[in-house]
Amino acid sequence: MAIDRDHVLRSAAALLTRKSTATMDEVAKAAGISRATLHRHFAGRDALVRALEQLGIAECEGALDRARPEEGPAAEAVRRLVREIQPAAGLLSFLYGENQLWEGDGLNEGWQRLDARIGALFQRGQRAGEFRIDLSPVWLTEALYGLIASCAWATLDGRVASRDFPTMIAELLLGGALRREEP
Repeated sequence: MAIDRDHVLRSAAALLTRKSTATMDEVAKAAGISRATLHRHFAGRDALVRALEQLGIAECEGALDRARPEEGPAAEAVRRLVREIQPAAGLLSFLYGENQLWEGDGLNEGWQRLDARIGALFQRGQRAGEFRIDLSPVWLTEALYGLIASCAWATLDGRVASRDFPTMIAELLLGGALRREEP
């Protein structure tokens, strides 16, 4: 029986987003397959997490493409990006907490591409005079990731309404990033 790898990954992502400590048995059950079948496709948790990393990167790149970060005012592009990335926010919050992805020299080039594209958006906003110049594009990018992860966790816990996700993230980030006129 052929399994649908995308289905398995999305099932794993949905489970691990809610329960990051889920076992491989629980992942297999959530995907509707046996543990042996899961292990034939993913040798262990590390391999599964790495596959989820690829999925997360692809989801983010798709969100960036749809958000068109090079078009219009930078603040509006940030708002579009947050709206587009919301469906992947749970997966991103899981990945954000997976230390194995960030340790050592093996940082996935996909994250570097994402960092560069999002950083370029903040840089464009700074050049246009929309965003503060005393906050680096690198820091604004990291702040955006942190807000996405935090809001995803709060949404999953039911403490925040998912319909408020884009507004809460974008407005908090931009409220701190917008350049203010000196008195």
